[in-house]
Amino acid sequence: MKLESLAVHAGGRKPSAGFTAAATPIHVSSSYFYGTAAELAKVEAGNAEGYSYTRHGNPTADALHEQIAALEGGGAALSTASGMSALHLALSAALTGRPQRIVAANMLFGQTYLLLSGVMEPQGVETRFADPCDPDAFERAVAEHRPSCVLLEAVSNPLLRVAELDRIAAIAHEHGAALVADCTFTTPALLQARGLGADFIVHSGTKHLAGHADVLGGILVYANEHAPLVEDLSQTLGPNLGPFECYLTMRGIKTLPLRMAAHCRNAGIVARALQEDERILRVHYPGLADHPDHDAASRLFLPAAGGEKQYGGMVSFEIASAGRQEVFRFLNALKLVVRTLSLGDVHSLVSYPAMSSHRNLSPKHRARLGIGDNLLRLSVGIEDPEDIVEDLLQALRG
Repeated sequence: MKLESLAVHAGGRKPSAGFTAAATPIHVSSSYFYGTAAELAKVEAGNAEGYSYTRHGNPTADALHEQIAALEGGGAALSTASGMSALHLALSAALTGRPQRIVAANMLFGQTYLLLSGVMEPQGVETRFADPCDPDAFERAVAEHRPSCVLLEAVSNPLLRVAELDRIAAIAHEHGAALVADCTFTTPALLQARGLGADFIVHSGTKHLAGHADVLGGILVYANEHAPLVEDLSQTLGPNLGPFECYLTMRGIKTLPLRMAAHCRNAGIVARALQEDERILRVHYPGLADHPDHDAASRLFLPAAGGEKQYGGMVSFEIASAGRQEVFRFLNALKLVVRTLSLGDVHSLVSYPAMSSHRNLSPKHRARLGIGDNLLRLSVGIEDPEDIVEDLLQALRG
C-alpha cells in the first residue's frame, strides 16, 4: 500500500471476541491476567503471545508501533513519553556494549546538546561535533574519533540545514558506527530515513505526527535486529507512552500525509512572501533556490501524492536590524499565528530560539551556530496561506 493508505489502515482493527472495532481501542489497564498462573508465566517469559504488564507492552501502544513502522518502511518501533526520551533510548542502544564515543552534527536542538553534555558526558560518553553538510569534514571527524554512534537531525533546528543523510549513513557504516537520525521535522511523509541508511529514527510525536497540540510523546523506529536490546532497555528504563496518548498519536498519523502536503505547500508560499519583504534580512527554507541545501532536499524529500515537490513545513527568518525588544514587539502583534515553544500543529506557531529551543546555550554558542537575537522559527500551519502571510506582514508593520 502507498503511504496515504498505510497511514489510515496500518496498526488498527484487530479482531476481538468475534468482532472488530472500527477505531483502535484504548487499553488503559496497567496489568493483565489469565485463566491460570501457567498461562501468565508463559506470557511473561515470552513463550506465548499476550500482555502481562503495560511497561512490557500494551495493545494500543503496539497498534501505534505497527502503524509508524509501516510508514517508515518496516522494522520495529516503540513509543516513549517524549521525543527526548526516544532520543536517549536510541543513543543508549547504539552505545550499549561498544566504545562510548559519538560524532554528532554541530547543528542540533538545544536540549540535545544538553543531553550530550549534561547527561551522557558525565557518564563517560565522549562527543565530537562536525558539520554534516560538509561530508568530507564529517568523514574526517568520524575516522579520527572512531565513534560507535553518529547523530544528526534530518533537518536541523532552527536553521533548517539538510544533510545528505544517505551519504552520512554510508560514512557511519564504513567506520562501524550506527546512525541515529532525528526526523522530527520531516516525518516519514517527507523522508524515508530507513531506506537512506538510518539505523535508529527518532521522532517527537508531539509535533507533526500527532499534529494537534494535545500529545506529549516520542517515537523510536529501528531495524528488527535491534529489537531485543531496545525492548530490554525500554522495559528497564520505563519511558512508556500512555495508551490514551498512543491513541491520539495514532489518530493524528491517519491524516499525516494530507497535513504534511498542506504544511509544505503553505510554507513555500510564506517563505517566498517573507523573502520579498524588505524588513526581512534572511529567510531559511530548503524550498528556496538560494538555500545552501536546496539540491540535497530536492533529491531526498518525497513528493506529495499529486507529485508536487515538498520541502517541509518549517520556515526560519531573521528580522532586519532587530534585537530582542523588536522581536517581542513583532510577536505581541501577531493575531493568527500562535506564540509558543512547539511546532508541527495544524495551526501556525512561531517561536524565538534565543529564549526557547536554544535558551540554555550561551550567547556566544548561539552566535557560533548562527542563531542571532533576530531569528524566529515559524511552523507553518494548514490555515489559508494568505491569512498566515497577512498576519506576519501586519505584525512586521507594528
